[in-house]
Amino acid sequence: MQLSTAHHDERLTAPRSWWGIAVMTGLAGALMLLPLGTLPLLAGLVGGTALAGLVVSSYGSARVRVVNGALAVGDARIPVSALGEPEILDAEEARAWRTYKADTRAFMLMRSYVPTAVRIEVTDPADPTPYVYVSTREPQALVSALRAARAA
Repeated sequence: MQLSTAHHDERLTAPRSWWGIAVMTGLAGALMLLPLGTLPLLAGLVGGTALAGLVVSSYGSARVRVVNGALAVGDARIPVSALGEPEILDAEEARAWRTYKADTRAFMLMRSYVPTAVRIEVTDPADPTPYVYVSTREPQALVSALRAARAA
């Protein structure tokens, strides 16, 4: 049995309504192919639903983890030693940092369906990235994990 050293592990899955939209996309594909017969109709239903489901699944597969002394966000991995103090952003503040307060040099993992976020200053002088913005449903748990990883 393998023990995980992750202090925090969260998957930012897409909302259920998006899966309903994927099914409706398949239905639209089926209706477009209806004049061609039953077999094309079924192919449109299955193909359209599968394609839309693949898009929803890939977009909703982003992970936020604190593991082995690093913050792993999507494909990025940042050592906690290069990060400053994390700041929890409520829904209103998170929206502000996604829009008019945003810095184009920042690393941002944003999901519009996740209202809260954490912003962490990057303290590494060699890194031009000013901060990391991470959408999270569990901001307090992420901040606690970052602080615990820094203390370790």
